[in-house]
Amino acid sequence: MRIEEDLKLDFQDVLIRPKRSTLTSRSEVDISREFVFRHSGRRYHGVPIIAANMDTVGSFEMARALARHRLATALHKHYDEAALAAFFGELADDVTVFYSMGITREDYDKFHRVKEAAGNAISCVCVDVANGYTKSFVDFLHTLRAAYPAITIMAGNVVTGEMAEELILDGADIVKVGIGPGSVCTTRKMTGVGYPQLSAIIECADAAHGLGGLICADGGCTSAGDLAKAFGGGADFVMLGGMLAGHDECMGEIVAENGERKMRFYGMSSRAAMDRHAGGVAPYRASEGKEVLLDCRGPVDATVQEILGGVRSACTYVGAHKLRELSKRTTFVRVARQLNNVFGQS
Repeated sequence: MRIEEDLKLDFQDVLIRPKRSTLTSRSEVDISREFVFRHSGRRYHGVPIIAANMDTVGSFEMARALARHRLATALHKHYDEAALAAFFGELADDVTVFYSMGITREDYDKFHRVKEAAGNAISCVCVDVANGYTKSFVDFLHTLRAAYPAITIMAGNVVTGEMAEELILDGADIVKVGIGPGSVCTTRKMTGVGYPQLSAIIECADAAHGLGGLICADGGCTSAGDLAKAFGGGADFVMLGGMLAGHDECMGEIVAENGERKMRFYGMSSRAAMDRHAGGVAPYRASEGKEVLLDCRGPVDATVQEILGGVRSACTYVGAHKLRELSKRTTFVRVARQLNNVFGQS
């Protein structure tokens, strides 16, 4: 056993310090990014925000809606092969959508069949597991990269620099960063495992960028300001679940509560998700997610505008003309939390 005593920070522990700026309007800020992926060699140009591959967020309908704003979507894993093949077969070349998969043989074979049926239209894959530290995950990444060298691979989740480096060297173009910060994730409560999200982003970005790789901050954002902090900390992409949940495009179940329309939203390791997709919680595991009811929020476009407007505004406060400049112009200021505890009050 050992204890690390270095300070680790979450989004709520900091603010971004303003700096002198020559920008006169938010409209002057370019929030798109351009990347060439390390392994696939493919080019990306768009707004680097990705809808999470949760079955009440990462839908076909969400992908079509976000494409209008040049945002990306990671589809959930539970569409059938015919639906996936049809969707990717009609996808425009300039739209970024990730096919999501696990690491079983069945996952691999399903991907191969869908890719063949879609006429090889799939260019981006998200290899998604809760624990990116296992040998089986790394072995699968090796296998997938060897079989599909031209595919852009996002893989995770991890929270430490050394593992981000390993995944980049093993074939990932983008490392997905985050364990436990999501609004409907209870991994930290159930297992005691996790890492403050802002520090995870800073450390993993530093490690990945040194090898020519990229990171996607996954989880913990509850406002546009959190996205600005994630980008300021070095994230190349940010993945959103709860902030995009509850919209018409989520295709979640609608229920009535006290005469109001609500939409079910749950973590993908929750009992609700496992009941729906795996026949229940296996006897060797526990639920690591929760279910909540959200107000129905209508079309996603207004939320996207609010998010992008907030990120643009953050850039104006520090004088960043382009999103890629934000991390270079970001100085974080620590803020005090739980002052009552500091002063010994109840």
